[in-house]
Amino acid sequence: MAIYLVGDIQGCLQELKSLLNQADFCPEQDQLYLAGDVVARGPQSLETLRFLISLGESAKMVLGNHDLHLLAIAAGIKTANPKDKLEPILQAPDLQDLIQWLAGQPLLRQLPEEETYISHAGLSPQWSIKDALVQAASASEKLKSSNRDTWLKQMYGNSPDNWHQAKTEVAKFRYTINAFTRMRYCREDLSLEFNCKETPEHAPKDIFPWYQLNKQLDSASWVFGHWASLMGQCPHANLYALDTGCVWGNHLTLVRWHDKQVFTEQSHTHI
Repeated sequence: MAIYLVGDIQGCLQELKSLLNQADFCPEQDQLYLAGDVVARGPQSLETLRFLISLGESAKMVLGNHDLHLLAIAAGIKTANPKDKLEPILQAPDLQDLIQWLAGQPLLRQLPEEETYISHAGLSPQWSIKDALVQAASASEKLKSSNRDTWLKQMYGNSPDNWHQAKTEVAKFRYTINAFTRMRYCREDLSLEFNCKETPEHAPKDIFPWYQLNKQLDSASWVFGHWASLMGQCPHANLYALDTGCVWGNHLTLVRWHDKQVFTEQSHTHI
């Protein structure tokens, strides 16, 4: 069995299939871990969801911010942006099956029998890995519950940006969603900063990449997407940044975990 890890697909299904062909991926024996944001902006979000579902247990994704936003749109909480090209999903006869599957995906996964984790945006420097596992499980249970729509309404907003200020269930849920799916930078006090998307070299001097402030990464490996401007470049030996901006005209990245071989596929289209 081989484990493969892939960055933000965002509806770029043909590039994903090309990568899987390159790597000789076999769904009967291999596993594909996806770093979130499987939908939005690209040309085939509907087909991407259906393809991942067809892979059964061999496809193991974590939720990204675009995936969560689709859940809110499908629930009537938010309005779709035409640029996200989600209308085929929203009009699909199997919409409810697609949404149910997506809502059942976790925010955090651990690779089998090792200290390697995958989440869309990373690991909050205010959490231990144990904290992260507990909060991810709590938020995921809410998204899978009959009260999903109530919780989806609560996930929007930047406050609290500090875990120590998250005193209520709603505040803890919102912080958890933001930390796992929106985080790039933190302030010196470890609170989340949401505005900057630049590379660290071009960021303001009073904010820091989340991983620079995180002491957990000396003993565990972390796989993440979300941060396309990094283009896979991350200075920490235990970090794997997989979003390489395929939907923006760059390329999709796949890593075969056991030997760290990297496969790339240039974007087939530019939005």
